[in-house]
Formats: sequence, structure tokens, C-alpha cells
Amino acid sequence: MKVRKGRGSFSVQLGVLLLAVVLTLSLHPGQAAADPQNPQRHTPSKFINVAHRGASGHAPENTIAAYDLAVKMKADYFEVDVQRSKDGHLVIIHDTTVDRTTDGSGSVKDLTLAQLKQLDAGSWFSSAFAGEKIPTLEEVLDRYRGKGIKILIELKNPSLYPGIEQQVVEALTKRNLDKRKDKVIVQSFDLESVQRFHQLLPTVPIGVLASYGDYKETGVTDEHLRSFAAYADYVNPNKDLVDADLVQRVHRHGMKILPYTVRDRTAADLLFAAGVDGFITDFPELGYPHHHQ
Repeated sequence: MKVRKGRGSFSVQLGVLLLAVVLTLSLHPGQAAADPQNPQRHTPSKFINVAHRGASGHAPENTIAAYDLAVKMKADYFEVDVQRSKDGHLVIIHDTTVDRTTDGSGSVKDLTLAQLKQLDAGSWFSSAFAGEKIPTLEEVLDRYRGKGIKILIELKNPSLYPGIEQQVVEALTKRNLDKRKDKVIVQSFDLESVQRFHQLLPTVPIGVLASYGDYKETGVTDEHLRSFAAYADYVNPNKDLVDADLVQRVHRHGMKILPYTVRDRTAADLLFAAGVDGFITDFPELGYPHHHQ
């Protein structure tokens, strides 16, 4: 680990005592360090468990069924993918076409809300979910506003939808969701889009998504982190880019890290060991560090 002047070297001296605890405390003042019941484990006391497209390992992704299940499984957040219909409505679906997750076909942006609402977004997953619909962002914000779960909003391919940042801003401000620092996070792979969003609504925390393809050659460097830190609160990379060194560097730059997408216990354990702040998972039951079980 490179020792930097100032806080970095201070941590290294103290680290002789209890490196993991000290790093958590000194580099990440907002987090309690170790679980008092289990001093051997230095997982932050509040791990952020994000249900990816809802509890999508158990229910069809990006549907009310998957979000309801995320609530039931006590996830801290669920993640939604926002795009726009032909007639300008914010709709929640991952792919830019409806083919994989519905009984329809075609591009999301070429279908009206009425056409999108006619599609079955559940049967592809299991007949038990026949008739699940593509939700709108507004429906989801209204349904879960008082439910104690928070929402990670991903702007999906925003370059296809000019002005979508302003629309999401309006949906949030109309519901006062910009006033509560902890109710929503907005993230994207598109850095210009999240920077634009941040300028429009600086009170809402921003996440930067880092894909494996974009960073596999260089890794996520300190130079990248410096530029993200100007506007972002979270760096959310593909889990295969993550090790303890990256986690510590993200913390040194004053941000948190929520890698994606965890689908098995082995992946979860590797990330717990690396000291991540939370992760994005299809199976919310994986998002509880062992001492919480």
C-alpha cells in the first residue's frame, strides 16, 4: 500500500495495533468499526445491503414483486433501472429492449407507456409471476416512500433519453425526496449524466458505476477516484475489480464502495473480507455479514 503524507501515514502507524479497525475508523469516520459482540470481525456495523433490481434472484427483476420481496427481506436499498417511454414517461426496466423480460418486443423508447403497461413482465421468470407489469418510477417512489427502504436509482443508457436527469430531479423534488440525504442515491455508468444530475440536484448522493470492461486494463486508479470525488459519494464497481487496496483508496478519497453483482456466498465473503461498505446483490440474504445471522 502506498503511504501518503498526512492521514495515510498516521493510519499505517496505528495500523500495527489493529489495521482493519483503525482503517475503518480513521479513513471512514462515519462508520462504527467492529461489532462489539464479535471483536474478531471488523466489518462496519451497518453494512449496506442493496437488492439488485429488487430481490431479483427470487422474483422477476424490476417489478413490484421483486421490490416488495426486498422490503420483506429487510434490504437497505433496492436498485431500479430508469429509462423513458416514447411518450415521455419514466419507466423501470433494465434492457433497452423489452424482449428479454416481457412477452413483447421492441425498444423501450419506441413504445408508449400504454403499450409498455400491456406487457407481461413476470411470466419469463416463472408462471407464479404472470401479469407483473413494468412499473413507472413515480409508482415506485410513491409505493415505497413510507416503507423504510431506500432506493438506488440507476440512469440506464441516459444518452438515449436527453433531459432524463431533469425529469428524475422533478420526480424526486415533487415528493421531497431531495430533502432527505439518505432516501435515494442516483448512479450511472454514464459519468456526464451523473455530473449533470449532481449540478441540478446537489443534495442527492451520487454513485459512479465502474464496469469491468472499462477498467480492467488500468484498474480504478487514484486519478479516477480524485475525479469521481468531485461529485460522487459512492464508487460502485464490478466486483471483479475490487480488493482491499481499492476499498481503502476509495475511503481515503472520502467515498463509499458498493460493488455489484453478488450472486453467491463465495463472492459475498470475498467482499466482506475486503471491507466494502455494502454490495449490490440478486439475493438479499447474502448481504448480511455472518455475525448478523
